[in-house]
Amino acid sequence: MSSIRDALKKRILIIDGAMGTMIQQHHLSEKDFRGERFKDWPSDLKGNNDLLSLTQPAIISDIHKKYLNAGADIIETNTFNSQKISLADYQMESLAYELNFAAAKIAKDAVKETGKEAWVAGAIGPMNKTLSLSPDVNNPGFRSLTFDEAVSAYYEQVNGLIDGGADLLLIETIFDTLNAKAAIVAIKKYFQNFPSSEKEIMISGTITDASGRTLSGQVLEAFYISMQHAQPLSIGLNCALGAKEMRPHIEELSQISTCFVSAYPNAGLPNAMGEYDEHPADTAHHLEEWAAEGFVNIVGGCCGTTPDHIQHIAEAVKKIIPRPLPIINKN
Repeated sequence: MSSIRDALKKRILIIDGAMGTMIQQHHLSEKDFRGERFKDWPSDLKGNNDLLSLTQPAIISDIHKKYLNAGADIIETNTFNSQKISLADYQMESLAYELNFAAAKIAKDAVKETGKEAWVAGAIGPMNKTLSLSPDVNNPGFRSLTFDEAVSAYYEQVNGLIDGGADLLLIETIFDTLNAKAAIVAIKKYFQNFPSSEKEIMISGTITDASGRTLSGQVLEAFYISMQHAQPLSIGLNCALGAKEMRPHIEELSQISTCFVSAYPNAGLPNAMGEYDEHPADTAHHLEEWAAEGFVNIVGGCCGTTPDHIQHIAEAVKKIIPRPLPIINKN
């Protein structure tokens, strides 16, 4: 198998689409989420999508295979909330390592079963608690989480992902740069402890509205500078915006980034019912334009996107030359 860096120099790579959107199509019940193992669990489990790696592994495997067959070169593990901070909502903190290990193994096995050359990206989400913002409007200095607690939770997640076979680590949907820094510290700490396990890091932030800022207040250039020290394989944007709204930010990022640039927008903006209506051909058209302009190296989809979206995107960009990395003058 070639290295992902070599592949990125030759062509635009495709990252998969939404996991949650595909899970919703199965209309799973509380009983389905619980399975036999968790039938007597004290809290409600419906909506804990990451748990399906243990209770409904065949569904998660099938979703991975559909994205691979649609043309995905990178598939994400079903681990967006699989660290003990977020899992506390379900009283499942003790399952963090197991969930990451199982999800990475399912994804890795799906790649083997399809026979494709593809990479498994261990998905590391933003947590449900933020280090930069107070949850108490009357106490701006209060934090419900410490930096060390975040590092510890991410370290355990990284351990499970790598033991399960992840090829890459993807810190994604970043709305708080300090949380992302905790993830980077955890990853670097893990690599120091286990040098032979070192993997490439992908980073993807989220611009939350028309202001062009992350939720914690950074403009895009500041966010990029804050993340640059991690020496990531790629840096990019995902979620919150549709492709139309994301375009100026991706264009800006392509001009300042010294690493590869990724973009996986939502299928447009949600309608009044919170659903996504953008057709696969429309999403693909936007990303094809970005590719032709030389903005991107990795493209795919986030909320609302399906294997059909990924297939259209893959077809649209397959003959387009990827964005070249800039030559850095070190004098």
